[in-house]
Formats: sequence, C-alpha cells, structure tokens
Amino acid sequence: MNYADLASPDFYRDPYPFYHRLRKAGNLIPIAPRTLITGHAEVARIVLADRKMGKSYLEAVRTRYGEAGISQPIFQALSKMLLMMNPPAHTRLRALLMKAFNARQVDLLRDISQSSADELINALQANRPIDLMSEFALPMPIRIICKIMDVPLDHASMLGADVSQFAQAFEAAPLSPDQIAAANAALENLERYFKDVIATRRAHPGTDLISTMLSINDNGETFSENEIIWNVIFIFAAGHETTSNMIGNALIALYRHPDQLEKLRARPELLTQAINECMRYDSSVQIVQRVALEDTDVHGIAIPKGTIVLLSLGATNRDPMQFDQPDTLLIERPESANPPLVFSGGIHYCLGARLAMFELETALGTILRRLPDLRLTNLDSLQWHQRNTLRGVTSLLARIDQHPLAA
Repeated sequence: MNYADLASPDFYRDPYPFYHRLRKAGNLIPIAPRTLITGHAEVARIVLADRKMGKSYLEAVRTRYGEAGISQPIFQALSKMLLMMNPPAHTRLRALLMKAFNARQVDLLRDISQSSADELINALQANRPIDLMSEFALPMPIRIICKIMDVPLDHASMLGADVSQFAQAFEAAPLSPDQIAAANAALENLERYFKDVIATRRAHPGTDLISTMLSINDNGETFSENEIIWNVIFIFAAGHETTSNMIGNALIALYRHPDQLEKLRARPELLTQAINECMRYDSSVQIVQRVALEDTDVHGIAIPKGTIVLLSLGATNRDPMQFDQPDTLLIERPESANPPLVFSGGIHYCLGARLAMFELETALGTILRRLPDLRLTNLDSLQWHQRNTLRGVTSLLARIDQHPLAA
C-alpha cells in the first residue's frame, strides 16, 4: 500500500469500503516509512494510554521532505504549536492554555455559539438555493473564534481563507512546492495580523482570549509573544474546518438516515448522543499521527523507535469488532453515549473539545428547531474535498419553503 491509495477519487468520495478491504490485511498496515493502524482496540490504546507514542513533528517533516523541509516557516511554526509537542514543553504550554480557556465562562461560550448560529440562520431566505456550507457551517466556527478573540467579524472571511490555506500542512500526504509556498504565505499573513492584535491588546487590554493569554502568569510561567501568535493560529485552524466540516457531515448522515433524523426531531434530548454517533459514522478528522518515542509493540506487533504511525480514525470508527452494524447511523447506539476517539485522549485530549461540542450541538439543534422544512438537494451529487486527513464537502445545497422560525 502507498499514499496513492489514500488519494483516489473513490477514496475521497467514500473511504469506508477501502477501510474494510484494508482491514482484511490486518489492523497494522505498512506504508513505508510509516505504519497505518485501523483497529479500534489498537488506536484506543495508543490514543488513550501509550506514553511510548508521542509527537516528533520535525522528524516526520524530515521523512517526507528531506532536510530542506525542516527550514520551511510553515513546519517550524507547526512544531511550536501545542498539537505537535511532547512533555515537558507540552505540559507547560497546555497548563498555560488551560488557564486561559478556563477563564472563559461556560455560559459565555454557549451564548456566543448560539448568537452566531442565530445570526447566520436569520440571513437565510426561503424559496432560493442555499449552500449550508458557505452560508452556515463554514462561517459559524470562525465567527465564534473571532468573537472569543474580539476580532472584527468583517475580518472573518479573510482569516478563514488564510487559516484554510495554512491548514493544508496538516495533511498526511506530502504537499507540493507550490502548496508549501502558499501555506508559508498564509502563515506570514496570520503572523502579521495577530502581531498587530497583540500590540493593541497590550495597550488596551480587554476580556477577550488574547488579552487573557497576555495576562496569564502561572508561578512565573507566561506566554511568549510567538507562543501566543502560533497557538492563536492553531486555535483558529483546529476550531475552524474540523467543526465546519463536521456540521456538514452530520447533516448528510442524518438526512441519509431519515428514520434517525425523525427520531432526533421527536427526542431532542438525544442531540449530544446523536452528534457523538455522527462523529463515529463520518468524522471530519480521518487521520491523526503519532511517533514511537521508543521501541514498543501494539498487540504483539513490533514498532521500532522513530516509526511514524498514522491512526486511521475513519477506519477505527467503523471497526466491526467494536461496533455492531458499523456502517449504519444509530443515534441510540450505546457506545455513542461516550465521547468518540476523534477528540484524542490522555495528555493530547483536545483542548477545544468542549467548545467544539457547544458549536456542534448549537448548530444542529438550531437547524432542527428553526428550519423544520429544510431539504438537502444535492445528496446524490456531493463533491468531497480532495483531502485524506480532513473530510468534508465543498457545498451542501438546500432549500426552505418558509423563513426561519423565530429564535
């Protein structure tokens, strides 16, 4: 197997038959110089408990791009972000970020999510084509992050475009030289923008997340300016496309399972469990990466130190050894009462998981409540992004016959 198998039109359209065929060859598949893991038990152990697996980002860059790749600004910046770190650097930075996030009240995050959803729903019009991706799912998370950081909403589109370009660097397949150049340019734009924001917050601090990060002092530990810039960019990247694509994927899954959609309409108290099930069924996050920090094994199969391990969450979430009827959406599935593996686990548990769930619950709940006659009109002709790490559609067309119900 090679990377080309993860980059075909059939794979982008529906990777799950490929995962099932792949699993017949075993739960650990070599893709030189890496190992792809597809089994739920194996991935759960690595994600939740195995301290011998961690992050070695620049080594992974060297493997894919050679020595010259390590000097690229995009990869240097990514290596300084929380997602790519191991302890003790990870421990220090996560503690500071958690202090900053914990300072944001839960009710405030919920209110920001709801107001953002309602503003976008209010703008939808009856009896005209609607693209739920460009008019709702994509702008909602970026608007929420802008509000949390007190960034003007009319900058959201510009920031979203640069963040999307930057986020290409998270892909499992190597980028072309042109793609690296575009990602570097996007990073430069974002660094310049947030450097100016930080200067403004130093002069005029507020209650926003960036002001909070500037004020954090944990027994003498503080953020450097670059740490704030790089991790604010990371928060935008991690909280933007993952959530927006998951809103789209969840709507597609529910409308393709009308019995489950009607059950959710009748029993809105199932919303959180339904979202967990949608993330299991068709997660926007398909692959995450770890590196063996020392010689280890997974269920008896040796993994030498330095091996880059790709955890196929898409395959894991359809593992028939873990889930009955894995290819069917069942919102009352017992396993979906628990958070899915897409939020990772252990020391790398997603820092923004609570905000992501607020956003997903608010987005889906608001659509179901305020757009009762919503119809998706391109379910049979969806165009999926040409990406193997992040899964989502380019557009999700819909119509409504009446204006949205009152908030």
